[in-house]
Amino acid sequence: MTQDEIITFTSGMDGVLTIRPVPGDGSPDAAQGDTYFYYAPDGAVPATAQPFATIVTKDLPGDTTSHLDRPGAYRVNVAAGKEEFTRWTGRAPRDPAPAGAGTDDDTVTAHPVYGAAGWLVVVNPGPRTRTATRELLTTAHRLARARHERRSGTTGS
Repeated sequence: MTQDEIITFTSGMDGVLTIRPVPGDGSPDAAQGDTYFYYAPDGAVPATAQPFATIVTKDLPGDTTSHLDRPGAYRVNVAAGKEEFTRWTGRAPRDPAPAGAGTDDDTVTAHPVYGAAGWLVVVNPGPRTRTATRELLTTAHRLARARHERRSGTTGS
């Protein structure tokens, strides 16, 4: 899967606001080149909610286990929730991660930093994880929508 395929798929979901920081837009340098997906049916970045998924294209301090310093490497991060996290990793989010988590390409694993919060990752999604990546993004979108509806007192149609 390419980044563009993931962006097109996720941006096509209802209420999704896709942010792609670029130089000069006021975003931090570290965010540039990455992509952030919010559930934001009003089109504004939520003041009290995090993205439900991101695509990151570089290693950051404290988060280098995915080796995104390789040419063309990227990682899809998904707030998949406790149930999906447990299904994919075989452990609860707060249980200790095995060494090497988040390093293999085309594999669903715990996020190397935010796994305890139920985040999963796929580094360089490919044929083995194409369907899983889409399903996880769909689940994360559904969870973000439900959180938004609870906070705003609305219900989906």
